[in-house]
Amino acid sequence: MINDATLRKIDLNLLLAFSVLMQERNVSRAAERLLLGQPGLSAALKRLREALNDELFVRVGRGLQPTPRALSIAPVIEEALTCIEKAIRPPAAFDPASYEGEFRISMCDNLETAFFGPLAARLRQLAPGAKLIGVASEKREAAKLLDDGAYDFSVAVHDEPASWHVREPLFEQCSMSIYDPTQLRLKAPLGLADFVANPHITIAYDSDAAATTLDIALARIGLKRTVAASVPRFSALPTALKAMPAIATVPEAIARCMAQLHGLAIARLPFDIPADPVSMLYRRVDQADGRAVWFRRLFIEVASAALEASGCTTTIAKKAAA
Repeated sequence: MINDATLRKIDLNLLLAFSVLMQERNVSRAAERLLLGQPGLSAALKRLREALNDELFVRVGRGLQPTPRALSIAPVIEEALTCIEKAIRPPAAFDPASYEGEFRISMCDNLETAFFGPLAARLRQLAPGAKLIGVASEKREAAKLLDDGAYDFSVAVHDEPASWHVREPLFEQCSMSIYDPTQLRLKAPLGLADFVANPHITIAYDSDAAATTLDIALARIGLKRTVAASVPRFSALPTALKAMPAIATVPEAIARCMAQLHGLAIARLPFDIPADPVSMLYRRVDQADGRAVWFRRLFIEVASAALEASGCTTTIAKKAAA
């Protein structure tokens, strides 16, 4: 264990002065290297002599001759200074091409559908030795899982973060209606009468908050929809919509993705509901880490391209994309 009482007597700059004096054996040259005046270096040497209770250097002619104590401690001090210099040296830039570890991300399943595949493909190109791990989104445990290092960051609608977390806004997630045009032959644009007249399938993986938001908006204009079925995951929607004449209201990104993959039709809502602010949440301790910074930037690049390719009206926030 380090002896604090002993080290408190020594200023690191004194050890650096000692090291340079050992190398130069000349006060003038040592002072020049240390960017000090000779009086300043002499004062430092005086303090070091007092701390170590040894003369350390004796003037012989125009040079300095180290004492036996100075010669005995010089290799140890040189090694210690070298280790300190290496420790505080700026870290090497993260190299994804040579990285062989894991990247871990948490997203709810609608965002996974839109972004996980493109992210995995891009990561495979840039970091072929790395592995991408998707962690199930657990809103109640999100902060604890993040603190425990279960994932590098999560992408979701996050509450106000703790002071040791960073929440970075990404985009506003609007909702759209989606249905099978062979089951429901609706005219575009989707009208309010058709929206409430047809049965609906909802996503209820938590407290059905999304359905509640939509129903409150309908209630404000004196209308109500009929919910025919409810599923816990977005992945169940396409087959359900293919099997029955019904409408689902989902985030725009997954609506466009499902439409492309399953031949479904999408339509804008015939009334307004608030958009959900999607953000990235990560630990403040990882804010400047080279690997973590690179992975976050990669996700933003991939998500931005995926949103644009799908025709989404929303875009990644400029601050996040910077």
